[in-house]
Amino acid sequence: MAVERSNLFSMMKLSIKGLIQSSLSLGRTLDSDYPPLQQFFVVLEQCLKHGLKVKKSFINQNKSIWGPLELVQKLCPDSTDITTSARDLPGIKTGLGRARAWLHLALMQKKLSDYLKALLDHKYLLVEFYDPGALMMGEEGTVIGGMLVGLNVIDANLCIKGEDLDSQVGVIDFSLYLKDPMTTETTKDDTKMTAILDQKHYIEELNRHLSCSVSDLQAKMDSIEKTNGKLIEELTAATDRINSLREEQETLRHENETIVQSNQKKEEVTLEDSAVELETYRQTRQGLDEMYSVVWKQYQEEKRIRQELERELELQIGLKQEMEMAMRLLEKDTHEKQDTLQALRQQLDQVKTLNLQMFHKTQDCEREAQRKQEEEGQLEEKINQMKTTIKEMEQRCVLQNSERDRRQSDQMDMRTELEGRVDSLQKQLSDLDTLRLGLESDLCSEKEQRQAIQRALQREQDNSTELRTQLQQIQGLHTELQDVRQEKQQLQQTCQEQETALQEMGLHLSQSKLKMEDFKEVNKALKGQAWLKDDEATQCKQCQKEFSIARRKHHCRNCGDIYCNSCSTNELALPSYPRPVRVCDICHSLLLQRSISSS
Repeated sequence: MAVERSNLFSMMKLSIKGLIQSSLSLGRTLDSDYPPLQQFFVVLEQCLKHGLKVKKSFINQNKSIWGPLELVQKLCPDSTDITTSARDLPGIKTGLGRARAWLHLALMQKKLSDYLKALLDHKYLLVEFYDPGALMMGEEGTVIGGMLVGLNVIDANLCIKGEDLDSQVGVIDFSLYLKDPMTTETTKDDTKMTAILDQKHYIEELNRHLSCSVSDLQAKMDSIEKTNGKLIEELTAATDRINSLREEQETLRHENETIVQSNQKKEEVTLEDSAVELETYRQTRQGLDEMYSVVWKQYQEEKRIRQELERELELQIGLKQEMEMAMRLLEKDTHEKQDTLQALRQQLDQVKTLNLQMFHKTQDCEREAQRKQEEEGQLEEKINQMKTTIKEMEQRCVLQNSERDRRQSDQMDMRTELEGRVDSLQKQLSDLDTLRLGLESDLCSEKEQRQAIQRALQREQDNSTELRTQLQQIQGLHTELQDVRQEKQQLQQTCQEQETALQEMGLHLSQSKLKMEDFKEVNKALKGQAWLKDDEATQCKQCQKEFSIARRKHHCRNCGDIYCNSCSTNELALPSYPRPVRVCDICHSLLLQRSISSS
């Protein structure tokens, strides 16, 4: 066990040193897939497992480091968040997986060294879990707790939800810590500055922790001295009080003896007086009981009458309320009926105008039909006249045929003339037939148009009723729209006034902020940069958002204050740092202004 303890201690030193050196190339922000970080967790897990006792149960043997790590919650109240989150993770089923999740969260919180120190300071609690020769029970455990302070410089960004922490292989890879002599000689000059800087930051962190512990101890000593002085003063006052109380006790004894004697005499007299008073009291009590019974009966009758009156009052009030409600409903109905009457009157006026128009149109159509019928009668009379003339002409033709032999030469001429006339008359007859057909078709079309006009009238009436209902709805919507517009204008006016006031306040605030920042810069330059503790900061200094596991803490390398990631994304090269380091937005703007003014 001693050999294992020394080997694990040396491996722990190598893993911490390699992790700090390798984090310089990545800007001190590491992911869960980074091999040196994985090896650090494996070595730390082996150190915590060394000398762990086996707890036997009915089913199997349980050997897990989750038991001692769970005690940190009682010693450090700050660790309750990570213990509850590690306990409640859905994908983890074993105690080893919960312990691994707890170590990941403690490293992200930059409090792994503080939690392990608190656990090692109370070693009597670890006796249940570890053997006497375990690494955590010896001096190596305290040294490892101090070495873990150097990891506070690293910013770890680890994802725990998606990983399988129960079935990870805990094998130490020694190839990461074996150095190649060719590469070490060539890269020795490049790594000197990084090693010096890491040592500097490590020493600064140690000095900060030591100064904090010294200040805490001094404060405790001052408070203890004050309490001791107060206790001495209270002791002297208490002794004086005890002496005075003893003297008072002796005087009170003498007074008590005299009072007891006088009380005995008074008791004898009071007993005689009380016997007489009891008799008088009994006599008066009988009379009072009789009076009380009479008064009680009167009170019950009055109470019954009052209840009946209250019920009648409630009934009358209810009837009155119902009457008021009925009156309101009647008023609403009358108003609504008046509105509907007005709308119906308007509709009737419109229908009357439409009926008049359609009546005039129908009269015009009837007049045109009568005129066409008269023309048709005139044409029929003309046709009859033409038929009579044709008959007369045929008779004449027959007479002429009889006289054809006589006047052949004259008939030939007359025949040609008659044929021409007959042709013209036939043409006129055909024209009259076509006119008659056209008039009949016009009459049919006019009748169809009249029917279509009547149908269109009915449709227009239906449409007019629908349009009136829509008009009423539109008028209501229009009034609502006007109210909404007025409210919108009022809100816009208030918004404009507030925006102007906010702009003015923003200008004043920006000016005051600039002045305050200048004063702060001067004070910092006079006092020196103070590295703020992680415990002292619960929220971002710039955006005032509270820190959590998702929103992590970051130190500004210029002013030493703590900010969130979004308020400290900038990087600049400072005189104490050769490479660009994390700087807050305020320091970034001030340093840029200084560089511009100096150039």
